[in-house]
Amino acid sequence: MLDILRSAWSAFASIPNLGLYLVLGWLTYVVWLGLWIVLQKREPVATLSWLISLAALPYIGFLIYFFFGPQRIRRQRLRRVRARATLPPPPEGLVPTPDAIELARLAQSTTGLPPITATRVDLLIDGSAKYVALLEAIASARDHIHLEYYIYLPDRTGTALRDALVERARAGVQVRLLLDAVGSGRTKRKFLQPLVEAGAEVAWFHPMKLQWFWKRPWLNLRTHRKIVVIDGEIGFTGGINITDEEDERLREDAYRDLHLRLEGDIVRELQLVFIEDWAYATGEPPLRVHHPAPRRGTISAQVLVSGPDSSWEAIHRVHVAAIHSAQRRVWLVTPYFVPGEAARMALTSAALGGLDVRLLVPKVCDSRLVTLAARSYFDELLEAGVKVHEYGPRMLHSKALLCDDDLAIVGSANFDHRSFRLNFEVSVLFRDKALAAELESLIQGECNLAPRVREDRAQPLWRTRLPEGLARLVSPLL
Repeated sequence: MLDILRSAWSAFASIPNLGLYLVLGWLTYVVWLGLWIVLQKREPVATLSWLISLAALPYIGFLIYFFFGPQRIRRQRLRRVRARATLPPPPEGLVPTPDAIELARLAQSTTGLPPITATRVDLLIDGSAKYVALLEAIASARDHIHLEYYIYLPDRTGTALRDALVERARAGVQVRLLLDAVGSGRTKRKFLQPLVEAGAEVAWFHPMKLQWFWKRPWLNLRTHRKIVVIDGEIGFTGGINITDEEDERLREDAYRDLHLRLEGDIVRELQLVFIEDWAYATGEPPLRVHHPAPRRGTISAQVLVSGPDSSWEAIHRVHVAAIHSAQRRVWLVTPYFVPGEAARMALTSAALGGLDVRLLVPKVCDSRLVTLAARSYFDELLEAGVKVHEYGPRMLHSKALLCDDDLAIVGSANFDHRSFRLNFEVSVLFRDKALAAELESLIQGECNLAPRVREDRAQPLWRTRLPEGLARLVSPLL
C-alpha cells in the first residue's frame, strides 16, 4: 500500500509546472468562492472573516462554506401567509403609549405579529419550576398539545414528558411534537415510538437527507425555539430545553435559566409560530386548530420571531431599538455574548449617556471559544461604563433584556450572531411595570452573586489577551 502511495506521489510531483498549476488552481478557487461569499451581501467584517478563513483552506473551505455558510430560506414565506389564514383575526390589543408605539411598530413590521395582551405571565426560574408547571398544564389538556424544542433528550426529564404526552394522546388529545434534528439528534425514533403508537404526530426540523448532498443543506440552520401551546389557552416559551442538564433537582450543576408560562391572547401568536414551523417542517397544509374566544388582558405583550427566512433580523433590531430608547437603565442577561457593531454601539452609547447599563454573562460558558470571544469585548464595555458581571459556578443560560421600568424581553435568543441571523428564535416583548419589577428583582439577585469584572484585572498575554483576540477574529462566524 505504501509503495502505491509513493508511486502516486512521485507521479504527481513529476508533473511539469506543477507549482504554477497549483497556484492558478488556488487563485481560481479564491476568486470563485470570494464572488459567492461577496454576493451574499453580509456585513463586511463577516464577509472578510469568511474570505480569509476559507482562503487558507483550499478546497476544504468550499465544503465548510457549503455546509455551514450563511443561507436564506425563502420557501417559508408562502406557508406563513397560508398559516395566518387558518387562525381568526388577531384580537384587539392594548394601544401602545406614545413612548412605546415606535418599538411596537418596528416589531410588527419585521415579524407581522401585532401588539396583543396577556391575562397572566409567570416567570419560571430554573428547570424544576418549568417542568412542574409544564406537566401540570399538559395533564389539563383536552383538545391539543403542540410542542417545539431545540433539545429534547431521552433522559429522566424527557421520559417523564414523553409519558405524560402518551397519556394525553391515549385520552384523545391531539399531540404534535416538532424537534430539531441536530439539537435532539440523540433522541432516537425508538424512544418516541410509544408516543407515535398512542396517536401523536412527531416531525423533525431540517433532518439530513441523502439528496441534500446535491444541493446546499440546512445543517447550520436550526430551530432554537422552545414553544408549547396547550388548547390554545396556555403557552410556554423561553430558554429551557427538555433535559436533565436543566433540572437542579437532578444535577447540582444544572443550568441557571428562565422560562415563561403565558395565558391570554398572546398564546394565539405562539400558536401561529408553531403552525408555521409545523407546516414548513412537514410540508403539509397549515393546521386548523381550535382557538378559544379572545380574552383581553392587562399585560401588553408581543411575540418576536426571527430566522434565516427573513433578512430583517427582527429580534436583533428590537433589542438594539429598545436599548436606544431607554432613558434610565439597560440590563442584559445572556449566556452567549458576541455582539455585532450595532448592538455594541447601542450598549456603549447608553452607558456613555449616563444610563445604568449592566451585562450579566456566565463566568464559564459551555463553549470555551464563545467565552473567550465574549471577554474580548469587555475592555470597550468597561471603558464606556458598562457594569459587567460574570455568574458562576452554574452555567447561566437565561436570556432577558430589561429597559427602564416597564420593558422586558424574554425568550430563546442569545445576544450573538447565530441567534440573530442563523437560528429560528422566538422571544416575547412585554410592557408591564409589575413584570419588569419581578425581572428586576431576579437580575439584581443574580448580579449580587456574580462578581463584577474589573478594569484593572490581570490579563496575561498568552493566557488571556492573545486567546481572546484570536477568538474575536472568528466571532462573526460563531
